[in-house]
Amino acid sequence: MNDRPALDDLPRAQQLAEQALNTLQRFLHVEAVSGAALLVAAAAALIWANSPFAHGYHVFWNLPLTIGVGEQVFSRSLHFWVNDALMTIFFLVVGMEIRREIHEGALSKPDQAILPLIAATGGVIAPALIYLSLNSDPARGQGWAVPTATDIAFAVGVLALLGRSIPVNVRVFLLALAIIDDIIAVLIIAIFYTASLQFSGFAIASVGVLAVLGFQRIGIGSAPLYILPGSLVWLGFMVAGIHPTLAGVVLGLITPARPMPMREQPLEMLSRVLKQLRSSDAVKAGDQHRLGQPLRELRVAHREILPPVSRVQMALHPWVAYVVMPIFALANAGVSLTGTDLSAAGHLVMLGTMVALVAGKPLGIVGATWVAVRLGWCRLAPGVSWGGVCLVGLLAGIGFTMSIFIAMLAFSDEGLLKAAKLGVLLGSLIAATLGLGWGVIYVRRR
Repeated sequence: MNDRPALDDLPRAQQLAEQALNTLQRFLHVEAVSGAALLVAAAAALIWANSPFAHGYHVFWNLPLTIGVGEQVFSRSLHFWVNDALMTIFFLVVGMEIRREIHEGALSKPDQAILPLIAATGGVIAPALIYLSLNSDPARGQGWAVPTATDIAFAVGVLALLGRSIPVNVRVFLLALAIIDDIIAVLIIAIFYTASLQFSGFAIASVGVLAVLGFQRIGIGSAPLYILPGSLVWLGFMVAGIHPTLAGVVLGLITPARPMPMREQPLEMLSRVLKQLRSSDAVKAGDQHRLGQPLRELRVAHREILPPVSRVQMALHPWVAYVVMPIFALANAGVSLTGTDLSAAGHLVMLGTMVALVAGKPLGIVGATWVAVRLGWCRLAPGVSWGGVCLVGLLAGIGFTMSIFIAMLAFSDEGLLKAAKLGVLLGSLIAATLGLGWGVIYVRRR
């Protein structure tokens, strides 16, 4: 017998609220929506930065935000807290995606990972060479890595707009390639855009990492308890001279990919506790003392059904897609078109970035894939045609979030940084348009 009341038996207000929440949950899990949210935030930043209120845009993001206890005060601009602190959550999810894919996904078997690895490598080398061919000057050449990155959320969001006619393996190929692209981008940031290192910072970060591993070892499964040791890793990276957001990648990579060892399997524990509650009168009596232990067991069993790497990633994904990345876009995509110097050096930076994203990414990905298949190193997955590879190559030209992030590390000159951002925005927009156009043709041909 099912004691759960039917929807019609609930109060009208509760019915409407439940339907609205269910609709919102389905809406938030549509991948195209997260890409649209990112696009809206970028458009809002551009409009704001080129409106009569443009001065307010820069004043707002330079407002100081201070934290501290007593005389120990840490004060930075709002822009810093977005780019160096909030984006750590983005990189944490990136690290968890890498960890999960290596454990059980497209990167878990060498024969599955080799083709996207080769394609991603080509998709990094070709844009870098195209950019450097137009920007051989050392000051401008610092931005060679800007067009090498792919924005996973934006690219997958555009692919989702093409509907279910796109073969599953094409989407898997794009995801695997973009994740490898992120790994390469993280390595580039760590190697080429890191200043002189302070070893005292590594000691602080090591304490944080050891604390995280120790918590895992003794079976602490509550995610909020890891905030303090995770903050130590972030602080250590900043003191060491490494960009602190990379602490998120490290924490993501050491997140367990298997559930915490338990005396009893989670589903068996759930079944036992529910049976115990049904046969007990504690629920009807509302006896808090007798219900305390069963409710704790229910929470633990519910938590441990999924491994931590999947559970935390699922919990953070909506926040990253609809809060972290849009705020980052709003804080960094506000390029003043009237104040950007495109007379000489800036023009070449913008042009090099844009051409490298639009042309370099597909040329590198399709070319490297063709060579690998032609030489017999690997073969295309079932359902993946050369038209699908071209589609992946075009969509990989959407750099956006990661490209803007690298641009801010590459250029200290404000004029060159604005030019690079403009190149990223234009290149990503053109790549998305070309990807959509080719995707429509590709779907019709199939």
